[in-house]
Amino acid sequence: MKAIIGLGNPETKYNSTRHNIGFMVVNKILYSKDIRLCEKFKSFFAKKDDLIFLLPLTYMNLSGEAVIQIVNFYKLKPQDILVIYDDISLDMGTLRFRKDGSDGGHNGIKSIIKHLSSKDFNRLKVGVGPYKGDMDLANFVLQKFTKEENEKMEKTAEIAKDAALDWVSTDFEHLQSKYNKKWF
Repeated sequence: MKAIIGLGNPETKYNSTRHNIGFMVVNKILYSKDIRLCEKFKSFFAKKDDLIFLLPLTYMNLSGEAVIQIVNFYKLKPQDILVIYDDISLDMGTLRFRKDGSDGGHNGIKSIIKHLSSKDFNRLKVGVGPYKGDMDLANFVLQKFTKEENEKMEKTAEIAKDAALDWVSTDFEHLQSKYNKKWF
């Protein structure tokens, strides 16, 4: 059993913002597989065969509350989950798989690390930057994409969708060599 988790904020006013790229990627997976979500585990949740999909409804900063619920219920190891989220230090259009690491200042990841008591979970970072510090960070990540940025992020999310599905059955080093780059 494995879980693909997209981070974001649940209200529609956050759609098409940098912070919601994890939701965007998981929604593309669900749409491509015609999978419907229900509300469970403080999340929008779906399970198909041995694959779980999770979009936490806890808001970004409390994402770990939802993640720990599915980890405990399904007895998952941290290595059985893939968390997809925004990374302000990566250029827009860039993907990066990581096996573990610090929170990098990302509050959603910080919450997951706290609740799992582990940094050893898989991540797919989607570049939404670079953040240059010229505006408040919260305003930057909650800012809507411009039309041009949105087109680039739609294409990036499509590749991230394929990458996340490949994660289920592909060697991690192969994933990194195939997907870790700037796509657009």
